Amino acid sequence: MWKIQDHLTNKNGVLHIGGVNTIKLASKYGTPLFVTDEKRIQKNYNSLYAAFSKYYDKFQINYAVKANNNLAILRILRKLNSGADCSCPEEIFLAKKAGFSSSSIMYTGNYNSKPELEFALKSKVNINIDNLSLLHNLFDIGKPNFISFRVNPGFGKGGYRGLTLGGSKSKFGVSIRDAKNGFKLSKENNVKRFGLHMMTGSAILDNSYFKTITNKILDIAEDISETVGIKFDFINIGGGLGIPYNPNQKPLNINKIGMEIGKLFNRRLNNSNIGKPSLMIEPGRYVVGDSTILLSRVHSIKKTMKTFVGIDAGMNTLLRPALYDAYHQIYVANNLNSRTMETVDVCGQVCENTDIVAKNRKLVKIREGDTLAILNTGAYGFSMSSQYNSRPRAAEILVSGGKSDLIREREKVTDLFKLVKIPKRLRK
Repeated sequence: MWKIQDHLTNKNGVLHIGGVNTIKLASKYGTPLFVTDEKRIQKNYNSLYAAFSKYYDKFQINYAVKANNNLAILRILRKLNSGADCSCPEEIFLAKKAGFSSSSIMYTGNYNSKPELEFALKSKVNINIDNLSLLHNLFDIGKPNFISFRVNPGFGKGGYRGLTLGGSKSKFGVSIRDAKNGFKLSKENNVKRFGLHMMTGSAILDNSYFKTITNKILDIAEDISETVGIKFDFINIGGGLGIPYNPNQKPLNINKIGMEIGKLFNRRLNNSNIGKPSLMIEPGRYVVGDSTILLSRVHSIKKTMKTFVGIDAGMNTLLRPALYDAYHQIYVANNLNSRTMETVDVCGQVCENTDIVAKNRKLVKIREGDTLAILNTGAYGFSMSSQYNSRPRAAEILVSGGKSDLIREREKVTDLFKLVKIPKRLRK
């Protein structure tokens, strides 16, 4: 019944996060409400950094801004000396707003427009190219001192359907042949510094997979180095580090992964001519995923051919279950000690039949007015949320040291149309 992360505690049947009573938070700030534990983020980041840096001294983490772009979260990570992995100019803007330096920002877009490339070039961030044709567009705008390519090695893996990012069906990355041509062209255009990147999947819980992709990217790096005659400033093995959403899943052995990859880097680089590049990774989910819960109020229970529990957080608030059929653990935050169970579908208020947060889930008996806690919503929770059905987006709270701070106000209905302009002929 109570198999949970250590930053969540059961105090007399009530869920606490970071030492703060979730029922009091829901009462104070309203629901739906994302609640993030600052210390959990710090712990996740520090344990990840220690696992790799112990075995390879030139190690760098670039946090994937797309996972959770709240400025307060970004500032926490910047203070931990993280870099930033950005997928668009807007994320570059946010990273700089949070205090990240240009040199610590990696821009990996896909199908970039010329204005986007121009913005990245003027921002002086590190540009990681996803398509050989983009290199020509970039050189039409200006000549950077640094270029990296995102390589598609021809295979990939993902924790859910749709999260495999490498292979023949993936829209991401360049072929090894195109990467060679791109580096050759860059060298001819007096680019002096180079990086190599590979991101083949997300939410992966297979410990052995990360050593496999590291071996592959080092093979590619050696091939390119010998063919083109360049060395690399860094080799980025991507993100993809999963977390156990389902309590039956086992967490990654991050210490073993860090040891295997660090030792592999040292051994392979001692026998190659690619120099001693930094080892870089770009996690998002692993750092922030389990730091956050989503609190939601039960407003209606319907018993038909099955029991539906209606809450105020649906696919507009948490898209992942509808998008990937993703599993999120759920607790009745105000009634943790109950032993009376029933099987229900937990659904939101959106007018779509796919608006199901949990299907055929065995939970303690739920009553109207209960508060549900949906776990592991720190990554791709708020950042994927929407205003569909004209529902304003949720508020976000940060807890630390037994206290709570509002880090994003709840939207109001007026926010839905504040950018709308009505033509004069329609104003009467």
